[in-house]
Amino acid sequence: MRFRFALACAVVFALVGALLLAGLLLVVRQSLEPRSGLLTPEYMDLPSGHYRRGTLGYVLAQERVAEVRPVYQRDTIANVRDLGALGVLAGAGLAFAAGWRAAGWVLRPVGNVTATARRVAQSHDLTERIGYEGPRDELKELTEIFDTMLGRLARSFDGQRRFVANASHELRTPLTINRTLVDVAVRRPDATDDVKRLGESLLLVNARHERLIDGLLALTEGERAVLDRRPFDLSDVAEHVLDQAAEEAAEREVTMHRLLDTAPTAGEAVLVERLVQNLVENAVRHNHAKGEVWVTTRQRADRVELVVANTGLQVPSYEIETIFEPFRRLHGDRLRSERGSGLGLSIVRVITEAHGGTVIARPREEGGLTITVELPVQEAG
Repeated sequence: MRFRFALACAVVFALVGALLLAGLLLVVRQSLEPRSGLLTPEYMDLPSGHYRRGTLGYVLAQERVAEVRPVYQRDTIANVRDLGALGVLAGAGLAFAAGWRAAGWVLRPVGNVTATARRVAQSHDLTERIGYEGPRDELKELTEIFDTMLGRLARSFDGQRRFVANASHELRTPLTINRTLVDVAVRRPDATDDVKRLGESLLLVNARHERLIDGLLALTEGERAVLDRRPFDLSDVAEHVLDQAAEEAAEREVTMHRLLDTAPTAGEAVLVERLVQNLVENAVRHNHAKGEVWVTTRQRADRVELVVANTGLQVPSYEIETIFEPFRRLHGDRLRSERGSGLGLSIVRVITEAHGGTVIARPREEGGLTITVELPVQEAG
């Protein structure tokens, strides 16, 4: 916009200057045209003498004037044209520079508004406002509308998060009561085999619902912007999660490999631990017997990486874009409740974005997935 404004100033100046130059050339040309009264004066004074009209010297002088006049007229018009064109070009350049500076001065508030909007979009902090202080003009009206929209979005998201959190907490109590009652019923000495089998099924369903509630709470928590960033090493978090998952991996006959290099970053370590836990649990549970899991942490330039790869079923490339959506499972696996609630990778994505990072999933040719999480590096200071 600044360039277009400056270019428009230069073009307008060039057009106006060209019109003025054309008018000036017409005036000069008209002024240099011979006058009828001046061509045949009564007497003509020359350095060679004083001549009267009709004499031979008078005629010769008149012919000489007729030869010289077009030369002076042509040279004068050419000089006016050339110098005028240079002046118009120089003026257009100055007009471009002046327009550039003027546009910068006029658009400076727009730049401030853009910077604030970009900061809000990147930080996910909907409590921040532009708060433009200036005259009541179009820009002031635009910023007020933008601030109003941010306020409505903030209230909407806060209401949604409160609803999910409150609903999850309210549902946790009856599920805990149900688990206790079923557990007591199946442990009674007089419980029949049918009752025990039914109780075990109910406990599995109850456990799935509890994981679903925990996932909803983690999803709500992860969508908040991480404002209190504290430094920690991603490799320490990954090692802790792998130690916790070792027993489940052994039960499922899955071998875990770890290559944990130092990966300093910053944020909320508890949320990042949940991120790593979800990735490792998915890699173990969506695997086959005698399968393998590879977990790697490393630092690259200004980013740190967490890479979790696993063997398993072939994953079509067209399903990669949907696995980070809530309640989406690969291969239509909605009935295997022991494998999770379908929120694991959704939680991974929102926690990653809250920390200013990115997450990418790629299918492995041998089967399974490779998921890479990148977070900003935080050097020790």
